[in-house]
Amino acid sequence: MLRKIERKLDRGERYTSTIDPIFRLLTSLIFIIGGLGHFGRADDMLLRVEESPWRAYILAIGDPLWLLRLSGAVFVAAGVTLTLGWMTRLSALALFVTLIPITITIHFAPDHVGPLFKNVAIMGALLFLFVRGPGAYASDNTAS
Repeated sequence: MLRKIERKLDRGERYTSTIDPIFRLLTSLIFIIGGLGHFGRADDMLLRVEESPWRAYILAIGDPLWLLRLSGAVFVAAGVTLTLGWMTRLSALALFVTLIPITITIHFAPDHVGPLFKNVAIMGALLFLFVRGPGAYASDNTAS
């Protein structure tokens, strides 16, 4: 019975090209909005750094405000290029690499299981885009 339902849910190839830009957009929105938050809500985010059990490691890497602004810039820029499907693999890689230290130092902490696994799921989407490429309706497909 479940297999029959699964077969009925199969949309076939006709929706594949439509879902590609939607997937890129929905994946990138968290980075664009979150990246803007790195600038507009910097005080709130710096408080998370202060509360992090990994604070000493963050400080060893650099000034938290500078790191926050840098990651915000990467999130916004790569989020926009990911939406457009321009330099998709590089954008996904930049987001993935930027997300790893944030996930470890901010979300790998007690009472942060939800945000931790949200980031893990997002990393999965970024890996998918990195391996598969932009799909349909992407600027990458028009470049020579």
